[in-house]
Amino acid sequence: MLRLRSLGSGSTGNATVIEATGLRTRRLLIDCGMSLRVLSQRLGQAGLEPGQIDAIFITHEHADHIGCAQRLSGQWRIPVWMSEGTWRASKLSFETHLLRLACSEQPIDLGELYLAPFAVPHDAAQPLQVRCSNGQHDWGVLTDLGHINDAVRQALAGCHGLLLECNHDPELLQQSAYPAFLKRRVAGALGHLANDQAAQLAGELQRGQLQHIVAAHLSLTNNRPELAEQALRTAIGSSIALTVAHAHSGTPWIELG
Repeated sequence: MLRLRSLGSGSTGNATVIEATGLRTRRLLIDCGMSLRVLSQRLGQAGLEPGQIDAIFITHEHADHIGCAQRLSGQWRIPVWMSEGTWRASKLSFETHLLRLACSEQPIDLGELYLAPFAVPHDAAQPLQVRCSNGQHDWGVLTDLGHINDAVRQALAGCHGLLLECNHDPELLQQSAYPAFLKRRVAGALGHLANDQAAQLAGELQRGQLQHIVAAHLSLTNNRPELAEQALRTAIGSSIALTVAHAHSGTPWIELG
């Protein structure tokens, strides 16, 4: 069994649990961009405790993703994976035996769970996103990137599930009270995916084995759930399940297969 649960998704904090069950159960926490108290509460709502997390994967050093990583890792002795660039830019300190440096296209074997990190274009030091597999099904996690390139397409080809950034509606972004420099950053090639960009990728990936899409990292200011859903549905039709992750409550558990 391979299942995913978002614990929250957006600029207020990102965290996602991937759980694989085989001979034993392995749980990966992708990002922990919130306080340890809030993260513990949301894990509890998912039926978990922090000590049941086997590994942490940090995509990049921005506060809404790295959050309580240092405290969580240190308190429960959980190994944490991130790129060397992310680690240096974060300026956080981890116990030597718990810090694991990840690289694009170098797989990570967690037993029942196999990770394939890949680089993405985003305004961070050395950002990585990740594909997670139990050998039968694959979840792709893709947030915080300004555009889709061929390497990203290749990294996600054949995924059965996809947590996909739908950050903003271009019109709402331009009409917002954001200063001009921030609008340029968000909409830029190293910023965040717009609904139409996400929909285009979803349309390409649906030709494979895609079963479920989770629309994630929606801006509370520059997007609406119905706009993200409409863009994705136009691209993928009605045959693929679609869930929109809430900024604070995330999603229920979503199982593949």
